[in-house]
Amino acid sequence: MDVDTDTVDPLALIAHYRSHLQLGQGEIRARYLAGGDAPRLLQERCRLIDKVLCDLWRALDLPASLALLAVGGYGRGELYPASDVDLLFLLPAAPDDVLTAQLERAVTLFYDIGLEMAPSVRTVDECSHAAAGDLTIQTALLEARLLIGSETLFREFSTALEEILDPHAFFEAKRSEQDERHQRYYDTPYSLEPNCKEGPGGLRDLQMILWIASAAGYGNTWDDLARYGFLTQEEEEQLKGCLGFLQQLRTRLHIHVGRREDRLLFDYQTALAEQLGYKATPTRRASEYLMQRYYRTAKEITQINTILLLNIGTALSPLPDRPPRAINDRFQNTHDLLDVVDEEVFHREPAVILDAFLLMERHPELQGMTARTLRALWHARTLIDDNFRRDAGNRQRFLEILQQPRGVLHELRRMNQFGILGRYLPNFGKIVGQMQHDLFHVYTVDQHILQVLRNLRRFLADEFTHEYPLCSELIGDFHRPWVLYIAAIFHDIAKGRGGDHSQLGAVDAAEFCTNHGLDADDSELVVWLVQQHLLMSTVAQKQDISDPDVVGAFAATVKNERHLTALYLFTVADVRGTSPKVWNSWKGQLLEQLFRSTCRNLLAGGDVPVRQGLIEERRQEALRLLRYFALADAVHERLWKQLDTVYFLRHSAEEIAWHTRALHYRTNVEQPVVKARLNPQGEGLEVMIYARDQPDLFARLVGFFSRAGYTIVDAKIHTTRHGYALDSFMLLDLGERDSDRAMISYIEHELTDRLGQQYPLEPPGSGRISRQVRHFPIQPLVTIEADEKGSHYVLSVSAADRPGLLYTIAMTLAAHGANLHTAKISTLGERVEDTFLISGGDLGMTASRIRLETELLERLKL
Repeated sequence: MDVDTDTVDPLALIAHYRSHLQLGQGEIRARYLAGGDAPRLLQERCRLIDKVLCDLWRALDLPASLALLAVGGYGRGELYPASDVDLLFLLPAAPDDVLTAQLERAVTLFYDIGLEMAPSVRTVDECSHAAAGDLTIQTALLEARLLIGSETLFREFSTALEEILDPHAFFEAKRSEQDERHQRYYDTPYSLEPNCKEGPGGLRDLQMILWIASAAGYGNTWDDLARYGFLTQEEEEQLKGCLGFLQQLRTRLHIHVGRREDRLLFDYQTALAEQLGYKATPTRRASEYLMQRYYRTAKEITQINTILLLNIGTALSPLPDRPPRAINDRFQNTHDLLDVVDEEVFHREPAVILDAFLLMERHPELQGMTARTLRALWHARTLIDDNFRRDAGNRQRFLEILQQPRGVLHELRRMNQFGILGRYLPNFGKIVGQMQHDLFHVYTVDQHILQVLRNLRRFLADEFTHEYPLCSELIGDFHRPWVLYIAAIFHDIAKGRGGDHSQLGAVDAAEFCTNHGLDADDSELVVWLVQQHLLMSTVAQKQDISDPDVVGAFAATVKNERHLTALYLFTVADVRGTSPKVWNSWKGQLLEQLFRSTCRNLLAGGDVPVRQGLIEERRQEALRLLRYFALADAVHERLWKQLDTVYFLRHSAEEIAWHTRALHYRTNVEQPVVKARLNPQGEGLEVMIYARDQPDLFARLVGFFSRAGYTIVDAKIHTTRHGYALDSFMLLDLGERDSDRAMISYIEHELTDRLGQQYPLEPPGSGRISRQVRHFPIQPLVTIEADEKGSHYVLSVSAADRPGLLYTIAMTLAAHGANLHTAKISTLGERVEDTFLISGGDLGMTASRIRLETELLERLKL
């Protein structure tokens, strides 16, 4: 439609083209939703906007010497449903007042018809100057496409851009830009909510290759790169498949959200999965299948990106002509990179696939692999079949990769990156890219496994001994630490199959050990570790590890010191490998305490210490500590005669001494006593409350600590013989404010006042439930079981974490008349697993326990 703006009402013109755009884009969207052809949508949207802009340009009667250019993604011919329209008004010279007014009118008109636009107005000289100083502008202009206007001016612009483009400098700058961009996303495509455009393995990694190729004169399509020999036919087909999936995903994402959004947030994952045809199964959500496809696609893109950057970089800046140094008949050192002597090496001798990784470990001078070696490995991965896996030599090579003193983690990561590890261990291949929506793992299963292995290797490195001194000391004396790496590979390998993944993984581990010729002791240890890898964490965080019976039962399961050391090292590595949020010093303190207590038990021959002997030992140690403060020998007597056996079993000698110092002269005070101190064994605060027992005391304390910004990780609740509550809490700062020392006086003063004045019960501070919990909720679980003696009950609660959760539990217990004795509070990312020792009320009646369970389940639902 050609329109004369001097004769047509501007409002009518705007209304016409706004309607035309809306109808056109609606039709394009409908065709896409009917057929699912994302590339067609991207092209049709460009053509629609091309036509509208050219019509309006003619109608505006702008000077023929000007040109209108599409740049950026629009210039590339790809306009996603919510992408901006990047435009460049190209001028032969600086505009006068008349032309400035015309350009302002054009820009306003383009906005008014509903274009989401990013316009710029420049002369050719200004373009050259801006591009020379700004890599982003240079890149956008590289994809410029003439829409309408002066072809002569566009050729002048193209020539000027070519003159300032230095292919080598552009390559280095874009590679550095990619490194920085990847760092913003923690150098991993495996985040829970990845950015499908900017993240590692996203669309930007593919676009960058074409920008570099275009700047270097190698063309601007994948077919061009294939003609220049940078891509094989198989790689080109693989790459186009990856591109097609990401185009489909981003298109669906824009349409589903209704605006520009490139993050695959939890809010959208389930809906996108269903729209793209993924179906849930009894063991996995539809979104997990979608995200596994995404992660595998991103991994393939990073593979091709790595190979292409190496190849194009070598073509642009050839290395000095230095002859390679032979390593053996099949490999050579080319500029400190491992290089195959020819690209058919792996096809002639598939066994040397594993040799490549062994050589990387054994030759510290090698800084990586050449592009042709990586490409040859990638193409040879399909040669790893059942015959390859059954070969005794290959099995020995794989073990040797695990047994090397250096490079184990790097080479296993490289093997995973290029598909070798998943081919050699097919069950590992099944969990590559598999997400775990359990609210505390933040890595895919394969990446978590490699994180655990990384943590184990880190214990061996001298430069990291300060992080976990005990772990470094123990692993240094641990014979054949590589058996721990095997356990790491198999401990979660059965995730997603249904059933107990520990037991299923142990079956896989046993088969591996048999096939690879491990001796009986090492095989037994690996299988046992896989079966029991959750045991130590469970005992430390859910049971009373000050109870000698608990330690004795754990020691009976562990059996010997080698098993104990292996399980301790593995547990620390495993918990640290789930998420940065899951590990804290308190968990480390609990695990170390359980380790040392079990060591003493095993050294004593596995006999459970006589309780009275243990209590006397703690009393004597507490008295020894009290003498440091020049207190009278009988200072403890008034307080201790009010304390029973349970108190001395549940508290350490150091805690007993602290309580005694604070309370020895005020055992019958009317006013509450509150004392706080820095945790003597790590981060956080330890708070002691001594007051006449009162209703809802635990709920009051929980609410106060929550409002003060603290989470409770451990609670020891005790009532003295004369009716006083003597409660101890271990607190961690939720906000990581680094203000524990300053909070001590606040807690002591405010909590004393609130308990003394008996203010009405206040709920905890409000807060928001995380999006992950909202979109991937977990069903709360509540169980109440009698302890071994039948005098108390163990209440176990597993639920999604949220503000006020512990307060809700405390109020429910109080309503049922239950007395709380100990609380183990374990937060695993967005999930809590809390254990309480309770008694009293009518818990002895089965019907009453069922009522309490039912009420807790109802209150814990989101």
